[in-house]
Amino acid sequence: MLFISDIQATPPKAFLTPLQEKTYQALQKLQIPFERVDTDEAITMEDCAQIDQKLKMKMVKTLFLCNRQKTSFYLFITAGDKPFQSKSFSSALGTPRVSFAPVDDMNKMLGTKIGAATVFSALLETCDEVQIVFDRDVLKEEWYGCSDGTTTGYMKLKTAQVIYEFLPSTGHQPVIIEV
Repeated sequence: MLFISDIQATPPKAFLTPLQEKTYQALQKLQIPFERVDTDEAITMEDCAQIDQKLKMKMVKTLFLCNRQKTSFYLFITAGDKPFQSKSFSSALGTPRVSFAPVDDMNKMLGTKIGAATVFSALLETCDEVQIVFDRDVLKEEWYGCSDGTTTGYMKLKTAQVIYEFLPSTGHQPVIIEV
């Protein structure tokens, strides 16, 4: 059984990563409310199912992808229960086939490790060369559940605020696709 703290609406008292700190600073600056929980390390979507129940929402699945040459990178955000199909993604985006980006690139460009990929990486300058891509199904949900940049912190926000307030504040214009 995964440990999940009580729900909180304030940032953690101590930050585990620079990205986690930037995430909460940005949300406070933009006055975007959130609910969050601290957990044991949660990496898989199966781990996240328990977090979904606690926060009463559905966690998104955030994948870090690249082309074969490793010259184009994508942060793809889709429904947590939706299987990823590289061919469908590539076709919808009009790009050559993609695969999962190397772990080293994830650490360098997104400031996270496996299991902690998050839209909040848009706050990092190293994420400038990453195209943020949303599955249209995510936009249909009122709530957006995601990592705060760690594998032990998860949050719930309004999806519309992530798309129309947070991302524009970072200078990122997401691409919306249907897969």
